[in-house]
Amino acid sequence: MVNFGPKPKNGRRGRLTVRGKAAERMGTADERLLMRERDSEFVHTDPWRALRILGEFVDGFDALARVGHCVSVFGSARMTESDPYYQAALKVGRGLAEAGFGVITGGGPGVMEAANRGAFEAGGMSIGCNIELPHEQHVNEYVNLQIDFRYFFVRKTMFVKYSEGFVVFPGGFGTMDELFEALTLIQTGKTRGFPLVLYGSEFWDDLVAWMRSRLVSDGLISAEDLDLMHILNSPEEVCEVFAQMSPAARPTPSTGR
Repeated sequence: MVNFGPKPKNGRRGRLTVRGKAAERMGTADERLLMRERDSEFVHTDPWRALRILGEFVDGFDALARVGHCVSVFGSARMTESDPYYQAALKVGRGLAEAGFGVITGGGPGVMEAANRGAFEAGGMSIGCNIELPHEQHVNEYVNLQIDFRYFFVRKTMFVKYSEGFVVFPGGFGTMDELFEALTLIQTGKTRGFPLVLYGSEFWDDLVAWMRSRLVSDGLISAEDLDLMHILNSPEEVCEVFAQMSPAARPTPSTGR
């Protein structure tokens, strides 16, 4: 496991950079949004927070509305350049750029860096949707369009709205969050014609087996729901899924997107 060291004493808070005591007292925007029972003044700040959230949506929509067709790539921030998954994500990013797609990631290190790097080195659009965290996440050097977000739910909207599909590499809680949100949107018909590719059967097979043995067997999902995911094992296969998609052939998105 990668050791990220002690928690830094400074960080970014939207347009602010705070250090020392200020960083400790402010927390993150998501943390403040969810701390109602601990902050007696919270109810008086909701209208202003709503405007800040709206402004974050507007900034994101404005920045991404003209980037063209993109694919979002997710995966662990803890993988180094020597990891086979890093190298695979590098090839996926390059292949997507060569097929005419921009690549959107969370902007951080690991798999995100690899996918951004592949797109960047191939001359494609490389986008990083960074998020404010207690331990400040630095955007990788291969991003040529950086957008900073305070709120996870705003950032996640951008991933779905401006992507033709998702490629999900092995990762932790954040990666699983994106995977299951995408599955829910596809299953409920909120988005259509949206490929969801899981890279690496060695990693994903156990999770899919559990879904089949518990979720399907217990009647919690339909057996057909497992077909919403495609598990692939080579960057070439992943890129071919998207290379076959053209704007004219792609189904019209639902109004839920």
